[in-house]
Parts: sequence; C-alpha cells; structure tokens
Amino acid sequence: MSPPAGGATPLLEVRGLKMHFPITEGMFARRQLGDVKAVDGVDLTIEKGETLGLVGESGCGKTTMGRCILRLERPTAGEILYDGVDIATLDRKSLLALRRRIQVIFQDPYSSLNPRMKVGTILSEPMRVHGIVPNARLRADRVQELLSLCGLNASFADRYPHEMSGGQRQRVGIARALALEPEFIVCDEAVSALDVSIQAQIINLLEDLREKFNLTYLFIAHDLSVVRHLCQRVAVMYLGRVVELASCDEVFENPQHPYTKALLAAVPVPDPTVEAGRAVQPLMGEVPSPINPPPGCVFHPRCPIAVDECKRERPEPREIRPGHWAACSQIA
Repeated sequence: MSPPAGGATPLLEVRGLKMHFPITEGMFARRQLGDVKAVDGVDLTIEKGETLGLVGESGCGKTTMGRCILRLERPTAGEILYDGVDIATLDRKSLLALRRRIQVIFQDPYSSLNPRMKVGTILSEPMRVHGIVPNARLRADRVQELLSLCGLNASFADRYPHEMSGGQRQRVGIARALALEPEFIVCDEAVSALDVSIQAQIINLLEDLREKFNLTYLFIAHDLSVVRHLCQRVAVMYLGRVVELASCDEVFENPQHPYTKALLAAVPVPDPTVEAGRAVQPLMGEVPSPINPPPGCVFHPRCPIAVDECKRERPEPREIRPGHWAACSQIA
C-alpha cells in the first residue's frame, strides 16, 4: 500500500504485519484457547522526513503496531523493513545498534521517566550506554544542549521528574528521544495526556525538531485535529487493519471509507450554533472483539453501506485516486 512518490526507497516499510497475542488457561498444563488479533495484516510505507499519522479508536491496534516497529514486541508474522533491513528478525546484538536510530516518545510523561533519577541523569544515561559521548563533561554539555532545544532551562538538569509539570516532563521525554540523534521517532499518543494549551506547544516543538534534524515520525493519536496540524499523510486503523491511507488534506476533505467518514463526523465543531444544527449519525453497535473478528470486511457489522458481499470477502486496499488507498468494495 502507498508506494513512496518518485520511486524512492522508503525509510520504513511494513509488509503483512500481524501481532496475535495467545489466550491461554491453566497454571501448569497451559492450553491455548485462541488469539487476540491486535494487528492483523498491515502494509505501510514511511518516507524519510515524513510524519505519518496513525489514527483510530482505542483498541484498534495503533500502539501494538508502534511497539512492533520498535521491536518491543516480536511480530507474529510479516516484515518490518527499516532502511532495507528486516528488523522483525534481528537478534539482540543487532537490535542494540538499531536503538540509536529509532526512538520513542511515550504517552504518559508521569510514568515514562524514572522518578529516582534527576533529569540530567535521565538524558545522559542513553549516551553512556551506547558509548556515543564517553566523556562525562561532554555528556553534561550535551544535556544542557538537549534541554535548550526542547525549551527548558539548564537548571532542570538538577530536578527530579516530580518537581516538574506534565508539559515539562514531556519535553524531557522528547529530549531523551533526541539524545542518541535518531532518524525515526515513534510518538505514541505523545500529547494526549497534556492540557490543550500545552499540546499546541509540544506539537509546534515536534514540528520544529523535524525540520531542524530531518526527523521522521510515526505519530499515533486519536485526536484528529492534532493529526491534521502535524502530519503529511494519515492511516486510519480499525480492528487491527488499515482501512484508509492518503495525504492529510485528502483524508479530511475527501474521505472515502465509511469508518473514516464516521470518525470525522464525530469531531465537534467549536461554534455552538453550527454544532447544534449538525445532523450527526453515530455508528450503530459496538466494536467487535479482536479475539473473534467478523468474517469479510471487519467493519461490515457497523457499516451503513454494507452488502452481503462485505460479509464474505475481505476487501484489499486499492488506490481510489493517486496516493489515496481505501479498503472498501463499495467505493466506486
């Protein structure tokens, strides 16, 4: 799905990615009852310098996919090609070298930082472990530089995480991700735990850093307004599968998949008069269980345009127009 423009080799290419978690019972003679199909056949490409937004409801597999790309989980099946190398099969030693190039900014700035470490130690530890700045004095200088880049005063190096606000803690998380000079950063709901005013500051910071260091982001989110501001392309996930992928403007102005349309229709309008007059048709039913997803198109039990064919055949993503992919057999 979505080959890079101009035939360039993508920085990251995901092919047929699956991540199934086994469900077992019994304490000694464990027996497998089934699988949670968290990610169930995803194809994606991300070009160097791009920000790809990954959106969808809670439980659709966004974070699991990010963890697979980071190799915090070993995928059940599929390939994750980073710069042409399949990281899904790398051993521990090879992964260590890769950690310098791929970093993560976690959702919760309260729990992602070690409460027993000062900020200076939190930022210098990755450099010491990877041996990129062996001198302690030079590491201290680099810590000051990272804090300045992320909009924090040098004095924050002597503070503990509990002495800072949520926004300041997230800036430390961003500085830690930058410490190893990575190329690719997975932002896992990086602003969802922050106040709205602080969210705007962090988004602007991420955008400035991307331009300054030519970073590539996978931006996982459920807030569509944040995605629209930051991302060049958007992939919409539903129940472990990507149902639509296109440029950001194309997704917001010309959505094709019924699920994407429902997501956008649920976004509130700031004007109370306009909001009161809107006719919003919510989706019927609940999200099916990933343990036993429906046959055919996974969205068909809730889809307003589903036909009998949708219950039998799983639609493959197809290119509706250049660069715009959707997995729906009912789109003309």
